Amino acid sequence: MRKAALACIQVYRYAISPLMASHCRFYPSCSCYAYEAIDQHGFLRGGWLAARRLGRCHPWNAGGFDPVPPVKTSRSPSMAE
Repeated sequence: MRKAALACIQVYRYAISPLMASHCRFYPSCSCYAYEAIDQHGFLRGGWLAARRLGRCHPWNAGGFDPVPPVKTSRSPSMAE
C-alpha cells in the first residue's frame, strides 16, 4: 500500500499540480508533506498525518512551516546504557 500511495502522490505532483496555480499555505507543500509522512511513518500513520494536514488547509489557517513529525523510536530499558 505504501508504494501505491507514494506513486499516486508522485503522479499528482508531476502531472496534475503544475496545471494548477500555487495556493499552498504551508511549507512543505501538502503533497510533499504527504509523501514524506507516508514514506517515513508508513501507510496508516503517514496517511493519517497527511489527512490531518489537509484538514488544516483552509482560508482561516495562517499556514507556515509545518514539518513531518519525527518517527518515534522505542528503546527497551536493557538497551539504554
